[in-house]
Amino acid sequence: MTANDTPPNPVIDFGAHFAAPAMPRDQAEAWVRARVQAAGTSFVWGLKLLSAPRRQAMFAVYAFCREIDDIADEPGPLDARRAALAEWRAEIARLYAGKAVTHPIALALAEPIRDFSLSQSEFLALIDGMEMDLLDALQGPDWPTLELYCRRVAGAVGVLTLEVLDERDANARELAVTLGEALQLTNILRDRTEDAARGRLYLPANLLQEAGIEDRSAAAVLRHPDLHKVCDSLAALALARFARSRELIRRCRRKPKTAIVMMEVYWRQLLRMQAAGWQVGGDSVKLSKGSKLWVALRYGLL
Repeated sequence: MTANDTPPNPVIDFGAHFAAPAMPRDQAEAWVRARVQAAGTSFVWGLKLLSAPRRQAMFAVYAFCREIDDIADEPGPLDARRAALAEWRAEIARLYAGKAVTHPIALALAEPIRDFSLSQSEFLALIDGMEMDLLDALQGPDWPTLELYCRRVAGAVGVLTLEVLDERDANARELAVTLGEALQLTNILRDRTEDAARGRLYLPANLLQEAGIEDRSAAAVLRHPDLHKVCDSLAALALARFARSRELIRRCRRKPKTAIVMMEVYWRQLLRMQAAGWQVGGDSVKLSKGSKLWVALRYGLL
């Protein structure tokens, strides 16, 4: 495989890279960069001023997140997807034990794990979060279950990001979890139609009950005339977490610019949806390249 090859669709064969011979590290890193860039994510805008080693570390972390997220989200036999997540658990264990790994993302993670002392528990938390999706544990979940899910799938990313940035004090760790929850709640509001198409309903049970929504099937909830009440309440929780994140950023010994840009991009998406009365979502509220460039300039990344 050359550095310019497009990463394969993980649905075709979840375990292909685990069985294949390991590629050279530079090719693995190129594969990872292609994986991230193909996702067209806002994430890349937060990496402009990082040193090359930290930037490559973040590419590897994000590629890992995308890979296991695809395993949970894309069509494919349930047993195969569970097996793929189990194989990732084993691959992470091999990485931390200093044993040979074969997946290009694992190869690209090896050096960042060593150089930045990334926490094994956070990679495993991410896998735990994906397993919650596969087990259908999030069909109008109670609030503690949704909080746990946010901690696993978003808070873990935040912790790993701040570890790469060498921000490890108590304020930074709280920021990782709090901002991660704000971003994930925004995702839930933005992607509610896409999630419903997969039969998933992340909106919390207590808010559905308060709005008088009894039928908890995802499609029925999206059609309910009082859905806006649920969205308003969840948005208020997200905005409170954005506000707390701003306080924590002010306390950090160094301003985590990558986290700031992500916060500003998602906060603006949330405000767009709220201003439109929740009539928009998905790609329609994502910021244009010009808007992302403005955010990057405004917060000192370019």
